[in-house]
Amino acid sequence: MKAVIQRVTECSVTVEGKITGQIKDGFLILLGVEQEDTKIQAEKLSAKIAGLRIFTDENDKMNLSLADIGGGVLVVSNFTLCANCRKGRRPNFEAAARPETAEPLYEYFCECMHKNGIETVERGIFGADMKVSLLNDGPVTLVIDTKDLA
Repeated sequence: MKAVIQRVTECSVTVEGKITGQIKDGFLILLGVEQEDTKIQAEKLSAKIAGLRIFTDENDKMNLSLADIGGGVLVVSNFTLCANCRKGRRPNFEAAARPETAEPLYEYFCECMHKNGIETVERGIFGADMKVSLLNDGPVTLVIDTKDLA
């Protein structure tokens, strides 16, 4: 499972002209589910993200987590994170999980964010053509791959 985490002051996702999810301070999470992924990866990744201390404290140091600031997350499914661009000019998406596997894991990841103490968990619509709008704060952007987690 791969995630791109962007610290935002606001973000939203729109499908067919209607906002399906939006938050103020928190994280925009682009989530890619790969073929080998299971609930274990969703649990590990959600715990890691919920515990990230990348919000600034009163001394302007990155010491605060989502829970510390009362922040939320907007989770957007993004199979293109699983792209292999090693050969040629057209990405290969063979590593991405099929929708019948990826969608339940995407939903489970969102549930795990709740279980990890994040009250506001907004979503895009799985498999839809989405328009994402955000105001990146910092900018602070992190990439986490569960293959790299201990």
